[in-house]
Amino acid sequence: MRLDSAVILAAGEGTRLRPLTKHRPKPLLPAANRPILSYVLDALIDAGVDDLHLVVGYQRDRVQDHVGPTYRGRTVTYHVQEKQLGTGHAVLQARDAIDADFLVVNGDEVVTAGMVEAVMDAHSATDAATLGIVESDRAAEYGAVSLDGDRIVELVERPDDGSYRLLNAGIYACGPSLLADIESTERRAGERYLTDAIADQIRAGNAVRGVRIEGLWSSATYPWDLLTVARDLLAAGLVGEPERSRGVYVDETASVHADATLRAPVVVGPDAVVGPGAVVGPDTALGRNVTVESGAIVDGSVLDIDTRIGANATVVDAVTGQGVTVGPGATIPGGEADVRVGTTIHEGRRLGCIAADRATIGGGAAVGPGTLIGPDASVETGAYADGVVPEGAEVRR
Repeated sequence: MRLDSAVILAAGEGTRLRPLTKHRPKPLLPAANRPILSYVLDALIDAGVDDLHLVVGYQRDRVQDHVGPTYRGRTVTYHVQEKQLGTGHAVLQARDAIDADFLVVNGDEVVTAGMVEAVMDAHSATDAATLGIVESDRAAEYGAVSLDGDRIVELVERPDDGSYRLLNAGIYACGPSLLADIESTERRAGERYLTDAIADQIRAGNAVRGVRIEGLWSSATYPWDLLTVARDLLAAGLVGEPERSRGVYVDETASVHADATLRAPVVVGPDAVVGPGAVVGPDTALGRNVTVESGAIVDGSVLDIDTRIGANATVVDAVTGQGVTVGPGATIPGGEADVRVGTTIHEGRRLGCIAADRATIGGGAAVGPGTLIGPDASVETGAYADGVVPEGAEVRR
């Protein structure tokens, strides 16, 4: 069934991705060297969806500035969710603009056009909803699904055991009556959820279809997941830059010195500069206007817009925000560590460090594995940082 309209949910913050989301929403975090949201919008347009409705909330100005009034020639209509009161509440912000079957897609998960098309093809006018389903060992981290043939018989939010293998991929085709059903759905802790409204449809015996979809589905729950997302995209070749050699993708406006080494898979974004003797990759993404100076090593990392890596610095298993500076001779060695996110300790995560927007790591400084450096924080020249460095803090020698 062809669907012309899509509601993209991009209002959430992504608190478990702090400090990267302290001043920007999760959909704008980098998937390799492009924002996650860009992959979602491209997938919808490539699948033939022209009527785009973007629900924004947290840091909404940043989303609107990034996407603009149109995207690839299609008008984007914005709907503001003033308070983040659940996915169902977010969908309702666009209800006055919807009068036929429509898509709902999470704006913070990488999907492909083929996935969107599979959901649309499986949906019919007699279905209350159709959900895209992915087989994954990460079902326990997301919403799990039980199928009987092509009918969904159960939705389980973050199940306690590992017996579930089918994951709700966050691509929904919905009948227009579902909007009224969301409004009548019982709130949980003051919030309304799209999946609760769909679960009510299942219990009422209405047709809720599940379609197994193939292709790359990737999502980030915690900061280190962005490294996995980049590896997935690079392995699949799902980056926008031209392929210079096998697994090496370099934008035409980038400058890579003849004496630099790019180790596949790697992507170098627009206006990026890689200096002489630098080694970049594998599993590395350089965003727009990133500079890697002479002799520096960048391995298994995601460097966002305007990041600068100084001469002879070493950066391994790191994610940087925008405008981050790593000074000459600084060392981020990478490796496994116990990482604290909020009040929870996550053991054995492979993470060099997270350096949020405008953080600075001075020349000759060192950062221990698993360190989280907040926005505008600094590790001074020759100093050592470990654990959590709060926003605006200074770590001195």
